[in-house]
Amino acid sequence: MSENKINDFMSTAMEGIRDMIDVNTIVGNPVTTPDGTTIIPISKVCFGFASGGSDFGKQPDKQKFGGGSGAGVSITPVAFLSIREGDVRVLSVEPDETGIDRAIQSVPSVIEKLSNMFKRRSKKDKAKEKAEKAAEEAEADKE
Repeated sequence: MSENKINDFMSTAMEGIRDMIDVNTIVGNPVTTPDGTTIIPISKVCFGFASGGSDFGKQPDKQKFGGGSGAGVSITPVAFLSIREGDVRVLSVEPDETGIDRAIQSVPSVIEKLSNMFKRRSKKDKAKEKAEKAAEEAEADKE
């Protein structure tokens, strides 16, 4: 009989944890601001669980049992994803970032800057070629 009581304690605690933690606890629901920026919270979830019981022996017409269970959850926000006009940024909440964390967060902006640099260079090259071609045509017209 005491085995069922321990199972009941464990089941109750596990159901409580299941109710507290779902995917929206870790990756939160997106929030859209009036300027069109979408913000998605990212959290770290830690939980613990314990249960136990003891059967104090059987006496005629009485069964003495003691037990309990418990669970705890810690939810800590660690970052936010900020999405605006196709630009995705990771905004870390933790101040003690490593160099690697900062490098990973800067990758999207570095790619964007390189892309813009190549686009500008390409436009300059086309403009230069066009100017050279016009100068050649003007030279040919003089002859």
